[in-house]
Amino acid sequence: MKVGIVGLPNVGKSTLFNCLSSAKAQSANFPFCTIEPNLGVVIVPDERLSVLESLVKPERVQPANVEIVDIAGLVRGASKGEGLGNQFLGNIRECQAIIHVLRCFDNDNIVHVEGKINPVSDKETIDIELQLKDLETVEKRLEKVNRAAKVGDKLAVKEQGLLNQIKELLLSGKSVRELETDTDDAELLKSFQLLTAKPILYVCNVDEASAKNGNAYVEDVKKAIAGEKAQLITLAVATEADIAELESYEERQMFLEDIGLDEPGVSKLIRAAYTLLDLQTYFTAGVKEVRAWTIPVGATAPQAAGVIHTDFEKGFIRAEVISYQDFVHYGSEAKVKEAGKMRVEGKEYIVKDGDVMHFRFNV
Repeated sequence: MKVGIVGLPNVGKSTLFNCLSSAKAQSANFPFCTIEPNLGVVIVPDERLSVLESLVKPERVQPANVEIVDIAGLVRGASKGEGLGNQFLGNIRECQAIIHVLRCFDNDNIVHVEGKINPVSDKETIDIELQLKDLETVEKRLEKVNRAAKVGDKLAVKEQGLLNQIKELLLSGKSVRELETDTDDAELLKSFQLLTAKPILYVCNVDEASAKNGNAYVEDVKKAIAGEKAQLITLAVATEADIAELESYEERQMFLEDIGLDEPGVSKLIRAAYTLLDLQTYFTAGVKEVRAWTIPVGATAPQAAGVIHTDFEKGFIRAEVISYQDFVHYGSEAKVKEAGKMRVEGKEYIVKDGDVMHFRFNV
């Protein structure tokens, strides 16, 4: 599951990527500094993992992670191949969610590709290019579906109706994620692989003084995305880069306190990206390893077991489940069992975020 970082050139995408991952994308004051998309595997900060480690004292700890892709900057006309448009749009298509970085700071030393600072206009530039590409995709698909619908194909008729709805929405300047759909249509919509249907998180890149409370640019963006089914986070990317370079935890905490923050903004961003992908975490906790496992929200116990090994899912018998709160309250698996708080769940059980699980299986 990948999240793609997008935005106009020179808005702070590669600097943010460098903060997020150990991979070091080139970062410089000129457009298209990132030509090939950079891929980083980013650890998801989770205090619960540290608490379980302190209780179990395992040999090793393995956190959850999410893949972040730094994609080359887009310019006006990308949907027609301008700049690195085709490559940019192709890279977005491969991602399951989007982090859209918007420049919300003034700095005469950093050039803006459009010649002015206007994050709402920047957002609209990328929106339009993605919408135009989706419109092209929808129209091509309609050509095929219309022929099948004419001869009474029921599935084609259903698809035709949804595609026409989407086309009307795109022509009105809106993104597909704003479309209200029922469960059946939602599944059909996924099959279209439309760019503007992807969940999105707007990152307002501000100066250090605006890191805590934002600024007028951020307020403008909030108004512009109202009703769009999108999330927003404010981040001083250059400041985050400075924090990331500090060697000790104490130094980082002192820096954060000086600017009025309780934790690095990138930690909040990574958790937001994880949520954006509709993911959650369950844990396994033993003396060999305490580990966070990533599953989609709504996964069943056998599906969760299958993340460890396909044999666990195939031969699933039952899951022994402890809520995270109970594990912490009683302090160990043995004490949880003594208190009668360990539950035995079957194939229909929907895993909850934070469950501590042990699987019984037979292959």
